[in-house]
Parts: sequence; structure tokens; C-alpha cells
Amino acid sequence: MIDLSWMAWTWPTAAFFVFIFLCLSAMAVWERYDPGGSPRRGVLGLDTTRGDRLFISLLGSAFIFLAYLGFFGTPLWIPLGISIVYGFAVFKWV
Repeated sequence: MIDLSWMAWTWPTAAFFVFIFLCLSAMAVWERYDPGGSPRRGVLGLDTTRGDRLFISLLGSAFIFLAYLGFFGTPLWIPLGISIVYGFAVFKWV
């Protein structure tokens, strides 16, 4: 096993950053094979591409987790579910 104690990281923290890296890699591959991201106007009235929607969903998910931690604490399964639904909604309607 890899020792992450020198950075005071936990495995969920490392998994989070691996997930972000995989999202960005997947978006780069997707952009390579289908350039442009087909901009569209969503409910916010903004023209957004796939990358914009990914950024909005990741930023919104961070706020969902922070708000949940501030109000309720752990465990974090509920904000994970909310964030997944939020991410699908952003890619569908924003």
C-alpha cells in the first residue's frame, strides 16, 4: 500500500483527486474526438460547453459538501447522492 501519512491525506481524499483527474482526462479525450463541445443555452441563459458544465457541477458539488458538513457533519453519503443528482441536472439543463 502507498503511505499517504506524510501529507496527512486519507484514502477518500486521494480518491477524490483521482476522480477529478479522471474527469478531466475523460473530457480531454471526448474533446479530442468531438471538438467544440456543442455549446447550448441552458436555464441560466448562458452558452455553456461540456467543460463549462463540468466545472459548474464540480464547483456546485463542493459547495453542497461544505454546506452539509457545516450543518450536519458526517457521514457524507447524503451530499454524495445530492451532488450526483446535481451533476446530472447541470449536464441536462444548464
